[in-house]
Amino acid sequence: MSQLPVIIIGSGLAGYTVAREFRKLDAETPILIISADHGGFYSKPTLSNALATGKAPASIVTASVEKMAEQLKMTIRPYSRVAAIDPLAKTVTLRDGEKLPYSQLVLALGADSIRLPLEGEGVKDILSVNDLDDYHQLRNVLEHKKDVTILGAGLIGCEFANDLTSAGYRVRVIDISAQPLGRLLPQSGGAFLQRRLEAAGVTFHLGAATRSVERVHESLRLTLASGEIIQTDVVLSAVGLRPRTSLAEAAGIAVNRGIAVSRSLQTPHGDVYALGDCAEVEGRVLPFVMPIMHAARSLAATLAQTPTPVRYPAMPVLVKTPACPTIVSPPDPARQGEWVVEEDDEGVKALFKSADGKLLGYALLGASTREKNALATQLPAVME
Repeated sequence: MSQLPVIIIGSGLAGYTVAREFRKLDAETPILIISADHGGFYSKPTLSNALATGKAPASIVTASVEKMAEQLKMTIRPYSRVAAIDPLAKTVTLRDGEKLPYSQLVLALGADSIRLPLEGEGVKDILSVNDLDDYHQLRNVLEHKKDVTILGAGLIGCEFANDLTSAGYRVRVIDISAQPLGRLLPQSGGAFLQRRLEAAGVTFHLGAATRSVERVHESLRLTLASGEIIQTDVVLSAVGLRPRTSLAEAAGIAVNRGIAVSRSLQTPHGDVYALGDCAEVEGRVLPFVMPIMHAARSLAATLAQTPTPVRYPAMPVLVKTPACPTIVSPPDPARQGEWVVEEDDEGVKALFKSADGKLLGYALLGASTREKNALATQLPAVME
């Protein structure tokens, strides 16, 4: 009887990194990746800074599906979608009805862009960029357009704002928060980032909520809750991501904000694991590159019969805003402390410290980013 494969659902960074790390430890066990799209490998974070450099969608793919299958000696099923998981029978059912048995199952499903509950017939024309196909659509829509409005001043919204401005577009950013990167930066850091992006050409509408979007000939008309009207060519939504959990939930797998897993990235169904943007590891959803890399290495060892709980060291986040270099190591929300800020015209150095003076996190902007290496060694691990 042939050996049952490890099945990985998802061909993003999480899925492919698990496969790559597993192959280093086990050259024989079959691996099957089920991909909803073309299955080629690319770095999703590059999508938010690819316009200014003129990167065509095809150039972002660094390895085709055929190349990935050859490199990792595995089978990849592109353009295939999973309809159901049966953890008891240990099968995955595709939408065409085909049932695939597995020995171990990895859910690397990613996340979906959150859509705001807006009114108006123009809502259907709002774009978001969550994968390569979305980026291709954005490039097509931007042809012969000049004015872009971004909903959301978080990390992705600010990165796109910087990128689009650098590519020559007029850019507005609308957010209900009082500052950009409100979840990552202290007030002084947010203000500094805002000034630098404004100097680059970005216009901010902060403390503002969008109520409706209407199509008016070739333009879109946004009405804010204040009554203000904004006319624009393109609306790009960047208000956050929601972990893809419906497949797991339908299979009776525990779900909270993400698919609930232990430190070993294991669901209560022993041979089913989850990582990446879809997973919640002991209460934490960490939709960034570094957590995925650490999780993938740990999970690969576990799949290779060496149980290895994930450890997260301090994992600074690089914000791709060249107009204002920014690096943030967000403090654990459960840890008490306060921001201590040093600021001048060249940068902001914000240190989040405990009552006894221990460094728990930091935000460095502008020239202060030069201090990242010196600070990194002082930070506590996110998860030991």
